[in-house]
Amino acid sequence: MPRRRTSSSASSTAPSAAPRNRTPQPVRVRRRSFGDFVKAFLAFVVLLVLVVGVPLALATQIGWPLPDGAPGLDWLQREITVKTFLNILTVVVWFAWAQFTACVLVEVKAALSGVGVPGRVPGSGPSQLLARQLVAALLLVGATAASLTPGLSQLGQSMEGNQKPSVAAAQQTPGIFAQQQEQAAGTASALAEQAGQAAARADGGSAAHGDTKYYRIQPPEGRHHDSLWEIADRHLGDGRRYKEIFELNKDRVQPDGSKLSEASLIRPGWIMEMPGDARGGDLVEMPDEAPNVSEQVRQQISDYARTGDHAQGGGGSGAQGGGSGAHGGGDNAQVSLPEQRPAPATPATPATPAPSAGQEHAATPAAADHSFGLPEALLTAPLLAAGLLGALGRRRRQALWQSALGSVGGRRGMEPPTPTGDAQDVQDALLVGADPEGVRLLDRALRGLAAALTAESRPLPVVYAAWMGGNGDLHLQLAQPAGKPPAPWQLGQDQTFWMLARADAERYEDADTAAPYPGLVSLGTMDDSRLLLNLESVPGIVSLGGTEADRTAVFASVAAELATNGWSDRMTITLVGFGEDLTPLAPNRIRHLDGFEDLFETMSAETRQRRGALGAAGHDSVLTGRTGPAQHTRWAPHLVLLATQPSDEDALRLAELAADAGRLGIGYLVGTEGTDLPGAAWEMRITGEGKLLAPLLGLELEAQTLPAAQRRAVVELFTDADPEHGPGGSDGPGGASGTANTPPFLVDISEQGRPAVYARLVGSYEIIGLDAPDDDRSALLHEALALLLLHREGVHPRVLSSALWPRGVTADVRDALLERLRAWLGTDPDGTPRLATDATGRLTLAKSVVSDLDVLRSLYYEATQGRGVGSRQVRGRLLTDALVLVRGPLLADRPEGRYRWLTHEIVDAQLPLLVADTGLALCEFHLEKDRAEKAIEALNAALRTAPADERLWHELLRATHATGDPDRLRALAADLVGRSGARGVPPRTEALLDELLPTWRDGVAAAG
Repeated sequence: MPRRRTSSSASSTAPSAAPRNRTPQPVRVRRRSFGDFVKAFLAFVVLLVLVVGVPLALATQIGWPLPDGAPGLDWLQREITVKTFLNILTVVVWFAWAQFTACVLVEVKAALSGVGVPGRVPGSGPSQLLARQLVAALLLVGATAASLTPGLSQLGQSMEGNQKPSVAAAQQTPGIFAQQQEQAAGTASALAEQAGQAAARADGGSAAHGDTKYYRIQPPEGRHHDSLWEIADRHLGDGRRYKEIFELNKDRVQPDGSKLSEASLIRPGWIMEMPGDARGGDLVEMPDEAPNVSEQVRQQISDYARTGDHAQGGGGSGAQGGGSGAHGGGDNAQVSLPEQRPAPATPATPATPAPSAGQEHAATPAAADHSFGLPEALLTAPLLAAGLLGALGRRRRQALWQSALGSVGGRRGMEPPTPTGDAQDVQDALLVGADPEGVRLLDRALRGLAAALTAESRPLPVVYAAWMGGNGDLHLQLAQPAGKPPAPWQLGQDQTFWMLARADAERYEDADTAAPYPGLVSLGTMDDSRLLLNLESVPGIVSLGGTEADRTAVFASVAAELATNGWSDRMTITLVGFGEDLTPLAPNRIRHLDGFEDLFETMSAETRQRRGALGAAGHDSVLTGRTGPAQHTRWAPHLVLLATQPSDEDALRLAELAADAGRLGIGYLVGTEGTDLPGAAWEMRITGEGKLLAPLLGLELEAQTLPAAQRRAVVELFTDADPEHGPGGSDGPGGASGTANTPPFLVDISEQGRPAVYARLVGSYEIIGLDAPDDDRSALLHEALALLLLHREGVHPRVLSSALWPRGVTADVRDALLERLRAWLGTDPDGTPRLATDATGRLTLAKSVVSDLDVLRSLYYEATQGRGVGSRQVRGRLLTDALVLVRGPLLADRPEGRYRWLTHEIVDAQLPLLVADTGLALCEFHLEKDRAEKAIEALNAALRTAPADERLWHELLRATHATGDPDRLRALAADLVGRSGARGVPPRTEALLDELLPTWRDGVAAAG
């Protein structure tokens, strides 16, 4: 679907079109009536009385209200009389008169000059509004009345709104709100007519005077690469106006013979024609007045000036604008979304891309490598990928702890299964595409906003959508103006947008408040901005058309992100007609129903319950319940995803049920094969090309989807991590002694298995067997080697580059690092490179390169499942050697700011459990021979790495009890109670203390 263009975009092809942020000229001039003269006379009388009469009356009737000299201390002891109150009141009136007079002067100056929006007099909202009305009425019969027309149209709005540029604010009216569509259409139509007249005047003026301005794209030496966004920001005052520059220069031949076809692809040496209001003499050059430009460049500008629509007699505006522009046709009644949504991120040139976090590697010049076989659906969904990756990590940690604590018998030391095939590709795509920092900032920003509104006793505004720009800025799109947002939030492009810059969001800290907008979910992107729709706030049903497969891909993406996102607390997601396999992603959130009758019965009961609960609590909607004392107790959203189209009768029942859903925190997303679904507030359609279209809302997005193959692979990752259903679990084929207990890489621990390269990761990072690399690149090489050592199964090149350069990297830089890493690691004596690439393209290390973590795992495995099983002496030696390797936490001295990829790993949970299992096994070995002191020594060594493992404390209590020293046991019990803090002693530990030391509570009471 071709995008509609606004009049401003179309008219900008004129070289000197009026800037969008200036006060528009009147559409027509009407004749002055007798009523106008009466209003003007009355306004003159009122102004005369207020500006002249008030000070004269004060001066003649009351006189000077302040003391004639400096007051002494006796002045404070004088009796307060009526005159004292009159003098105080007089001073207040003088101040009010001075402020109003200043407002009148400001409004008169702005009206007579006819340029810009009147300045704001501090603290004078109502006064300045009154002054504006009176001055406008007075000048309504004068020659300058036209300049006041925009001000009159905004009477009744807040002063903040009046400060907004009239044209820009009107062009940016939120078209996503269906109930405001008619009003937005009328506004846009009027503005199109105004802009058309302005363009016609500009075509007749600037071209005649030959004052067209040009800009030559600067080379990148010593600066960032130039972009249309930066050019518009510097020379037009608003980066969002980059589209005007693009339209003026699109498809025109540049000096190197190429053409501008995409706004993000510009090259040094190209020439850009600028709108007539561009400013900045240092870089904006005139073709006939460029003394600091070489003759060659001047000739290039002159040649370029002879191209373009304006050089061929004008008329290009309407053509490029797709029917909009100076003529004000029917298309102008629509407001295009790019003028309403937040500004896109700074477009990056091919030489130095600057993609956003979580998307950088999908957009880097490694495009020549495409996606290396990784699914693009997850590479381009940073928030969804971050949620899935975080939930998967939590699931795997939970499985490890369940294994360690014996909830699943025989699973001690369980190693999570290594994904293969599609599951491995999906896991790599999650690692590359995830933007956990973006999720964290979004969550903190929303909760911080809720906390600030609660502190001001203000309710949460209804938010229909959020836009996340590529530069990290967040824009909330409100259903209606809600006043000035709390700092550091600011008003956006109009009063229905609240904006928070990324720099301000980074200063937020965690707020102890309920998630205010948990129903936000990503739908897709447009021009580097990501749209999140707030499903629970929609006043009705959201319908989604398209083929069943395409619809299901969108539904699966929505369900997966809602189930795992990091900006919500509690939520219920009901899936009907699809998604039974998605339940493992979040069993506590997702539920599946078989058909519409089950859905209607469930939702009818919940709708009645929520209405009653809101009424009993005295709330208008769930939003007012999410601030204040009850914010953590209720009002979690319930989002229904119905993938199959209901019958006509069922659709009517659903429409009736959803009529009040937005107020109740219930959202409905319903699939449909056609259009005209009853009760549908917003209608969208997914195309076979992956476009999400909503013509009535002005949306055309690159849809975020989760196709069937990727959905199955994601679910496989979660089910394999489940200790009860994954491979080797109680339901799996491996059983208690299956391959799940075998480390992914076993080291030859005999004397003949001495490695060529040995890295110490447990504790301080040290490497033995390699020369020290170049200091400038040492940190990157060490980090890359650590990542490879922790993933013996292989590391995808894009995963490696994403880990080392989270903000993005070019292919040549990544490849250069890999070559240096290969050269540093060298080859084995037989000529085999120690860094190789397997059949899937993943980077793998040779067996001659090992880490102490590999050795630790191998020693424990051999002691408990290998040679140590049949030999007590071998078992004791292996376990002792394993504990000696433990020198501290993993990579204890890693530099700040590096190794951030460890947050996606579970090795930080695996290592303490492995050390605890080793300590417990060695303790058991010593206690078999009644060597309690040796057992205590082994347990203390393990506790230094795993101090929170309750199993170690239990065995330490038993071993200490075995020494027969009650004082020592009592001291250990007191130490344990002190470590427990306010949470108290865990129940199982308390029961053990009661068994071993019945008087332990007396000692705690005495110490307290």
